[in-house]
Amino acid sequence: MIDPQRILVVGSVALDSIRTPYGEVTEALGGSASYFSFSASHFAPVSVVAVVGDDFPHRELFLDRGVDLTGLETAAGRTFRWRGEYAGDLGHAHTLETQLNVFAEFHPKLEAEHRRAPYVFLANIDPELQLEVLSQMRKPTLTLSDTMNYWIARKPDRVFEVLRRVDIALLNEEEAKALAGETHLARAADKLLERGANAVVIKKGEHGALYHSREERFITPAYPVTALTDPTGAGDSFAGGFIGMLARFGRTDGAALRQAMACGTAMASLAIESFSPQRLIGTNPGEIETRVRSLHGMVHYDLFPMF
Repeated sequence: MIDPQRILVVGSVALDSIRTPYGEVTEALGGSASYFSFSASHFAPVSVVAVVGDDFPHRELFLDRGVDLTGLETAAGRTFRWRGEYAGDLGHAHTLETQLNVFAEFHPKLEAEHRRAPYVFLANIDPELQLEVLSQMRKPTLTLSDTMNYWIARKPDRVFEVLRRVDIALLNEEEAKALAGETHLARAADKLLERGANAVVIKKGEHGALYHSREERFITPAYPVTALTDPTGAGDSFAGGFIGMLARFGRTDGAALRQAMACGTAMASLAIESFSPQRLIGTNPGEIETRVRSLHGMVHYDLFPMF
C-alpha cells in the first residue's frame, strides 16, 4: 500500500560549482530534485526520479535522510554539472558553464509505486517530460509544477498545457510576467488563471511569495535572513516545504495552504544560508517551527472596527 503522504519528485540531481561574494564550492551536490528532497523529507517521505552518471558520489546523503532512490537511474557517463556565479546582490545567477551529460537523454521511468504517489512535484525540466510524468500518474491528490524562462521562451504552449493539468503552478515573478505577457504582477497572475491555470504560487525573492487561485489570494513575506550565502535551490526548497507541509496535513484548504506557504518560505530561508543543501540536511523540527511561527507573528493582527 502506498504511503498517503508519499511525495514523488521528478527533476535533476547535479554537481554544482558556485562562486558568490561569500565563498565558493566545486562539484557540490545540487539539482532541483536534491534541494526539494532535503526540504520535503522533513515533513513526509520522498521518492526521487532522476538520472546521474556513474561518477555520482552523494547517494548516502539522500539515504541518511530516508529519501527513496529506487527511481534514481545511474547511466554510463558523467553526472549533470552546472557552474555559475552571483554578483554582490545575489539577485541573479550568471551561468558560466552547463554540462548536461547523462541528463541530456533523461526520460522519467516511473515504477508502479511512483505512479501511485499522492503528491507530485515536477521540477523545472522540459515540459514535454513533465507531461510524460502526468500521463503516467494515477489520480494524485496534489500536483505542483515548476518551470524556467528557458522553457517559457521555447515551448510556451507546452508550459501552459502543464499549468492546466497541475493543481498548482510555481513560478518566480519574472517567469510569471513573461509567460502571461504582462509587466504588472497582479495582472500576470490573473492572466495565468484566465489561460487555464488552477492556482499559481509566484515567488518574489526577498519580497516573499503570492498564492493566487479563483478562491484564494494571499501573500507570505520572506523570512529575514542575515546569513545569506548562496541563493541556489531556494525555489526548490520552497516547493519542498510547501508540498511537504500539505502532505503532512493531508489537507489543501485555505488555512493549510497559508501555513504551507510559510513553511516553504522557512525552508527557502534555510537553504540560502549555505552552499549546497547543507542547511536543509542539518536543520531540525524546532528550528523550522521557530521560523514558521516568526513569519506568523509578522503578518498576524486582530482587525478592530475602523469607523
